[in-house]
Amino acid sequence: MRIVCSYQDTKRAWETSETEVVFGRAEDKSSIVLDLSPDQRVSRLHGRIWEENGQYWIEDLNSSRGTLLNGVEIKGSGRQPLRPEDSAIVGQTTLRVELDEPNFAATNYLEHGTILLPEKHPSTAGVAIAKDVDATAVQPMALPPDCAEDSASRRLKMVCDLPFQFATKLKLELLLPAIVDQLVQMIPAGESWALVLRDPATDTLLLKAYQFVQRTYLSETLLRRAMSERKAFIWKKNVEVNISGSMAQSGIEIGMYAPLLWQGEALGAICAGAQSPHAVFTDDDVRLLVVVGQYAAMAVATHRLQEKLRHESVIKANLLRQFSPRVADELLAQRGRLRLGGQRNEVTILNADIRRFTQLAQEMEPDNVVEMLNDYFGVAVPIIFSYRGTIDKFIGDAILAVFGSPEPDAKQHGNAIRAALEIQSAIKKLNVLRVARGEPVREFGIGIHCGEVVHGFIGTADRMEFTVIGDAVNRAARYCAAAVGGEVLISPEVHERVWQIADAEKATIPTKHEGDFAAYRVHSIKEDNGVVGSSGAAALWVDG
Repeated sequence: MRIVCSYQDTKRAWETSETEVVFGRAEDKSSIVLDLSPDQRVSRLHGRIWEENGQYWIEDLNSSRGTLLNGVEIKGSGRQPLRPEDSAIVGQTTLRVELDEPNFAATNYLEHGTILLPEKHPSTAGVAIAKDVDATAVQPMALPPDCAEDSASRRLKMVCDLPFQFATKLKLELLLPAIVDQLVQMIPAGESWALVLRDPATDTLLLKAYQFVQRTYLSETLLRRAMSERKAFIWKKNVEVNISGSMAQSGIEIGMYAPLLWQGEALGAICAGAQSPHAVFTDDDVRLLVVVGQYAAMAVATHRLQEKLRHESVIKANLLRQFSPRVADELLAQRGRLRLGGQRNEVTILNADIRRFTQLAQEMEPDNVVEMLNDYFGVAVPIIFSYRGTIDKFIGDAILAVFGSPEPDAKQHGNAIRAALEIQSAIKKLNVLRVARGEPVREFGIGIHCGEVVHGFIGTADRMEFTVIGDAVNRAARYCAAAVGGEVLISPEVHERVWQIADAEKATIPTKHEGDFAAYRVHSIKEDNGVVGSSGAAALWVDG
């Protein structure tokens, strides 16, 4: 194979006796790697050119900038036929391959995802199974050695090439047609080929890859037979039986079916058919089809697993926005029981707001505003999570947190108080650092109230968000609004539950429309000796 490479004002020829060339920017030289350095727009593993059965092909290996074949982008399109007059642009380099003129067979694929309609009257009358093979008993690479040397080597190469196809085609809609395309070359007796997958939700057979020389009929009955019996088989028209219906009209003389098996489950099936009375499928053809079916099933299972992991990753990412990593893992583990909807319980609401932030933000650049918020929230949120709190939402420069939901917490009131005081302490330390850096500083005002609310998940199954609704949320906002910077105000309802652990001072706060509220200004958490701590009960103080 001789490849002429043109880059800027230089041209060079590269020759090799190999039938396959991988091109890119190689870190170390290799007899099958065409190094296109110094073209920096070429990926390290950019593409490949190879000869197969007298035909030459080119394929982009998911490069960063793609490959143009005669001005057409081929990245993501699988392998493309390469002719002597063709030119490929790779980065800023033009490749021309000097080769003999091959013969090219026409390829015709139906649109991926087409639904294979079921037969109105499924029947196998008039079809004789000439030979079948237990698909569960054939192992990958177990091709027989007694076939012709050239044919055996080509088939072995095709099977060995399948893992490479997996690595270069990350999408099933590209991989499965490529597998069928290779089968067409390996088993020329087939006039039509089809690969179907079973939709687990609807039991519908989806046509994922289809190639034909002459359009023929596909039997859903036989596809499902291969899947249900876990067997591959060759079938022939039974000339001694009077055939009627769609199978008779199809004119099919011979066919071959194999299931796509993965861990005992049939994910789909692959089949070939021919109308020529002289067409023959051999035992070797059936075994090859079984092996390819197993590889295809592995690809489908891998793809589905990746989709499942991606889906769970999205769900967990959403959960981590509102819950601590530990709680998020617990919710993800019980996702089967996690449902949209709400329940009514008593919870503790913590509302923290940055004092005089709006005025400051008007004088700052937008990036600095966001950076400052992230600085303060980055301190407060981990503390809330550490006390089993949940972030309901961020409201501008405010945080609304909930304790006691979604999982019940008998210590929710004390945990909320401890979190609030720890946040105030951490903010003071952060402000010292910000002053040293010449950055503006602000303080949090924090209000805490408890009461009955409706809480639960809203949204969609893929994007749930936790929220709380009720008067307790509004009450917590009133206490937060009255708290000055660095202060923690709690309601009497909270105080009566934490009086044993909280050093608090009684106060009164005004509201615009609801009159004065009784409140308690929390200074610190009492020492554990002689009082109730977060871990259990102790003796009560008695004055006098």
